[in-house]
Amino acid sequence: MAHPRSEAQFHHLRTPRSAAIAGIIFGALFATSIVLLVTAMPTTPGAPWVRGGSKITTALFLAPIAGIAFLWFIGVLRDRFGDLEDRFFSTVFLGSGLLFLAMTFVSMALAGALLAVSRHSSDVVETDIVYFGREVMLHINNVYSVRMAAVFMISLATMWLRTRLMPKPLVIGTYLLAVVLLVVVSFSFWVALVFPAWVLVVSVYILATDHRQPARPD
Repeated sequence: MAHPRSEAQFHHLRTPRSAAIAGIIFGALFATSIVLLVTAMPTTPGAPWVRGGSKITTALFLAPIAGIAFLWFIGVLRDRFGDLEDRFFSTVFLGSGLLFLAMTFVSMALAGALLAVSRHSSDVVETDIVYFGREVMLHINNVYSVRMAAVFMISLATMWLRTRLMPKPLVIGTYLLAVVLLVVVSFSFWVALVFPAWVLVVSVYILATDHRQPARPD
């Protein structure tokens, strides 16, 4: 008969400090995919996307990797809160983050579909489809996805303010950027660069401060 193991025989799982680099990966890859999409999009609605096909294909390859890194980034943030995590704000924080990620994937899938349609575009109907899909993609990114990113930042900044896990300048900066994303009305893809830039700054700070702290015992 097997004897039950004592609690001392088990090792508690903990997030490796190097996991904070996931936010840096997300910021770099997501910003790169946005830049590639912006530079590949035609200047006129009816123009085909074939000329920017390689850029769009590269963006579609980078987007899923960035999404996976963003999930790791969320995990790093939750691990830092530990027992201090607030259920209400954590629910908003996690929900808005997952919605942002889902909308980003939908937008990228639309970009891939538009590229496929544009390559075979030969009449007015297909051109209208490409234009319609382009506008849907812009609305998903600049109306809904950006707002979810703002909610993600506000809920996170509020928890930081209450727990004092982050310096006040970073918390205040997060609030200001989130308000900008909430109130700005623009269909420019460049607005979406604010969020990955913020994630990059937060990840660098977490990585720098964690390396200064001594390792926790098992």
